[in-house]
Amino acid sequence: MSTDTIAEKQLVTVHLPAGKTLAGLVAGLVLGWVLAGTHAIDLLLMVTKPVGSLWLRALQVTIVPLVAALLVLGISQMAQAARAGVAARRMLGWLGAVLVFSGMVTAILFPLLLKAFPPPAAAAGVLSAAGGPEQQVPGIGAFIESLVAPNIVEAAANTSMLPLTLFFAVFALALVKLPAGQRDTMIGFFRALANAMLLIIGWVLWLAPVGVFALAVGVAAKSGGSAFTTLAHYIVAVASMGGIVLIAGYLLAWFAGGISPLRFARALFPAQAVALSTQSSLASLPAMLDTADRLELSETTSEFVLPLSVAIFRATSPAMNLAVAIYVAHLAGVPVTATTLAAGIAVALVISVGSVSLPGSISFVISIGPIALAMGVPVAPLALLVAVEMLPDIMRTVGNVTMDVALATAVDRSRQESGGDLQP
Repeated sequence: MSTDTIAEKQLVTVHLPAGKTLAGLVAGLVLGWVLAGTHAIDLLLMVTKPVGSLWLRALQVTIVPLVAALLVLGISQMAQAARAGVAARRMLGWLGAVLVFSGMVTAILFPLLLKAFPPPAAAAGVLSAAGGPEQQVPGIGAFIESLVAPNIVEAAANTSMLPLTLFFAVFALALVKLPAGQRDTMIGFFRALANAMLLIIGWVLWLAPVGVFALAVGVAAKSGGSAFTTLAHYIVAVASMGGIVLIAGYLLAWFAGGISPLRFARALFPAQAVALSTQSSLASLPAMLDTADRLELSETTSEFVLPLSVAIFRATSPAMNLAVAIYVAHLAGVPVTATTLAAGIAVALVISVGSVSLPGSISFVISIGPIALAMGVPVAPLALLVAVEMLPDIMRTVGNVTMDVALATAVDRSRQESGGDLQP
């Protein structure tokens, strides 16, 4: 199996107006803040409220079909990669361990972080002011029963994301077992479905400056200037979880790859600089391969592991995506229980496989929407947070690139010690 085939994006490219969206957010917050308490704000909200609601609904309608398509594609890629040899399966084992760590570190530390460094006192109504009904989280018994939906169509209609996510994960594994002709037909169908949904969500996000502006006016009218401090607190808090994963990459390279943190940092800096400037793991791949050469990793390892990592691995996704959902829950007053966290982690781990190689704004909606729904957290605030995603996305990309190279060091050392091969 060719690594080029695995790493090939095979999805349409969507260009998003990130700067204009951020400008729309700022303009909406400023205007709503200035006009708050006046007669003019009532007249303005008569226009902006339905516009924001319509844009939000258009954003939400693509979540289920796009998640389904991307999960099938992502997990089928992983299953095919597992056939590439013992060392490749060992790599997937490391990958799974890192993703579990990524999710667990946020589940344990992020609630403590919010307790130690809470959002601004006036922040409680900021994100919840974006609207959206609370989802009901079942008790532990009902939670276990809900893992399997008796009617997958009904589950989709109710956006029951946990059973949907698990169903399509199993479906993808079953699909890999089909005869080659049937498998290729089904993968082609889901790739076409993903491309169609990406085009639609691309069109919707092209209107993001207008939609975010409309939602931001209503938020600022209710919360005033605290919206700015809340968003700043949110960015730092969520990025800190990605920072932990980034640091863990240095530790993985040290303890599993046998490379000192100083040497690893020196070799990795050019790739991190590319990641910082492009916010794209795919664009950072050539620099990552150069880093592997600086670290004297086997060419066989680096040319297999790094493209595959870019294709199916986002180390920071479970940590930062779960952090976003917990943050919204905190401000919306939704209890974060053990059951809630279990649902969130389960969906975050599976979804992380299906959201790679997408633009940050799209992967933000597609990755965090299902987690929020599974945890009983309102998804409406995500429409505002997508406007500032370009800032946390810097940490996402740098963290992912760091962990990708660290993973390559661990696999290379393991391959050398065991004499394993990366080919069948």
